[in-house]
Amino acid sequence: MHHDRPTDHAVLAEGLHKRYGKGPSAKPALSGFDLAVPAGSVYGLLGPNGAGKTTAVRILATLLTADGGRARVGGHDVATQPRLVRRQIGFTGQYAAVDEILSGRQNLEMFGRLFHLGPATARARARELLEQFRLTDAADRVVSGYSGGMRRRLDLAASLVLAPKVLFLDEPTTGLDPRARNEVWDAVRELAAAGTTVLLTTQYLEEADRLADRIAVISAPDGEGGRTIADDTPEALKNRIGGDQVEVVAAGPEHLAAVEKVVARVGRAAPRTEAETLRVSAPVADRVEALTEVARQLRDEAVDVVDLAVRRPTLDEVFLRLTGSPAENTTRSEGADGAGTTSQEVTAA
Repeated sequence: MHHDRPTDHAVLAEGLHKRYGKGPSAKPALSGFDLAVPAGSVYGLLGPNGAGKTTAVRILATLLTADGGRARVGGHDVATQPRLVRRQIGFTGQYAAVDEILSGRQNLEMFGRLFHLGPATARARARELLEQFRLTDAADRVVSGYSGGMRRRLDLAASLVLAPKVLFLDEPTTGLDPRARNEVWDAVRELAAAGTTVLLTTQYLEEADRLADRIAVISAPDGEGGRTIADDTPEALKNRIGGDQVEVVAAGPEHLAAVEKVVARVGRAAPRTEAETLRVSAPVADRVEALTEVARQLRDEAVDVVDLAVRRPTLDEVFLRLTGSPAENTTRSEGADGAGTTSQEVTAA
């Protein structure tokens, strides 16, 4: 991968390799991993468990040494200038690093002192962060009494004590319920709006779709190890598998054939039918025109349906196309981890 203007990127990785172990039994974690994160963006690193996401982030955060390739964060080489890199980054792993027996305020003041802030400065910074992450009311309660979302927001706050330019978030919402996940998402959006560059690793498709300006998809480890197999905006990735789709759910099996005929006439490719769910779909060129025409024909031919919509492909479908396997922990239910709630639907009135 060649980048003409590396200074435009807060994070730049080229051909990273990493193997665990030695000799024939060594396991590849990364093989030729590339990444270019524009400054001021939220960048999603998406892949299944074991794909090398955490390995990549730990190399970029100077917590691991790569076996090959090179990487720069904030303009500094992670291998030869690790101290300069560390001054510019924050890192939040998959599990909270805060101390449960201390209060939220005490935790943040402790991190401030660990980072060599004076007592008054540490107190002031803790107060600012508690306000920023809406934790002021709980500031003097011990962390063991915090909800999952509150604890994760405190963990984010702790990683920002020194106001880093780049924040690495390694699966920040793992194990959280939908409400807590939304709280963390809101906090990440606020950080990005304030100018922090965020590199987010996740296996939750909805999380990547909701937060990221761009997404890099990393393959599952195989004989060559994890590597980048796609890098684009969420919308562009969805467009790879056909753009907008009209989707009709028949009221019963006896209506399925009629629905297929209508969708076939309006779609720009042969319809796809899921007999079990009575769902018929096909790609369309114009979402509004297609929706209107399908609704008119169904009405004229007195075909009963229970649902009619035009939607974008989901990141579930993109992931399946790119990797050949569904992402883990995904469902189509409201507020779950999957991308079922991410489709942009225009339901017929």
